[in-house]
Amino acid sequence: MGKENSFDVVSQVDVQELDNAYQQAKKEIIQRYDLKNSGSELDFDKGKLCFSVLAPSDFVCEQVIDVLASKLIRRGIELNAIKWGQPISASGGKVKKTGQVINGIDKELASKISKDIRAEHPKVKPLIEGDKLRVVSTSIDALQAVIASLKDKDYGQPLQYINYR
Repeated sequence: MGKENSFDVVSQVDVQELDNAYQQAKKEIIQRYDLKNSGSELDFDKGKLCFSVLAPSDFVCEQVIDVLASKLIRRGIELNAIKWGQPISASGGKVKKTGQVINGIDKELASKISKDIRAEHPKVKPLIEGDKLRVVSTSIDALQAVIASLKDKDYGQPLQYINYR
């Protein structure tokens, strides 16, 4: 039997790049004419990997999120890496919206990806290991075909392919 090759499917976000995008967005919100004295606030909790926006209205809240989104894109972070919740009414007639950063693949999504891989590529063996998915095969071409087919699908969060051996 030949040598086994493998790679890992993960969903990771660089926390330092998130923080840099947050700092740039916060600076722009303070300086931008239409947002300067609006009472908008943008916060980032590094421990929980969570953004929160406090704004006087839904419209201003969405503008703050758009500013943050533009900074995230410039830093190479995909926008579907953040799952935004529904706006909540806060004190003083303000609106609060939180966005959770997706880091890791949960069991449900990992099993869905694994099922898709097995259905399309019978010579490949996907293994769920915690918050990542390892794909093993003796054929390098089969592994490349798996990566290509996964890139064509949308699983609702960014996927990276690392440790290709």
